[in-house]
Amino acid sequence: MFHAAIPLAPPLAPSPMSRLLDCLSQASSRPRYAFMVLSLIAEVADAQGEAGPFVRRGGQQFTLRDWLCDSLAPMGGRDPRRIALAERVRSDLLLEGRMPADPAGAAALIEQEVRERVRASGKTNLSRAVSELVGAGLLRRYYKGYAIDHANRGGQRHAVYVLQGLARCLMAPSQGAQGLPASPAPPRPIAPKPVQGELRFG
Repeated sequence: MFHAAIPLAPPLAPSPMSRLLDCLSQASSRPRYAFMVLSLIAEVADAQGEAGPFVRRGGQQFTLRDWLCDSLAPMGGRDPRRIALAERVRSDLLLEGRMPADPAGAAALIEQEVRERVRASGKTNLSRAVSELVGAGLLRRYYKGYAIDHANRGGQRHAVYVLQGLARCLMAPSQGAQGLPASPAPPRPIAPKPVQGELRFG
């Protein structure tokens, strides 16, 4: 006549990935973009979660920031702003008298100019995202290269990013992603380092 209440199963503990996504939704103004930045960093990180200052791909070597910007650029390939930028570049090249007569050469030069301008604006977006990730304890940032007295602490040096806390769940098991901390590690201040030899492209 009376049925005993069936006890409810306890809720499953959230996975590290779901906790990371929740953290990004609260810490980043562009969570999807920030997640892609972390994923790309994890792709080239070593076993300690450190990526940079250079990335080698297809026999070429890039700074980490340039590689990240170039890797994220295809997302805006059909963006109306990207199309409008290509038209502005075409007009600028014609006005400057630098447009090749050969259609293939003209297309290649336009693409190169567009890529350089997109990379320049992409670095601004990347810096903003990285600053948010550092503040959330998901990244640590420092620089390698020739240290100079410059208002921009990265002047003439190259960025290195280190995955921290929940962001380490993006690393493959072989990279050492096991043993994640229960909460994101707080960002640690980076002590200034003495002048180092300049790193050059190999």
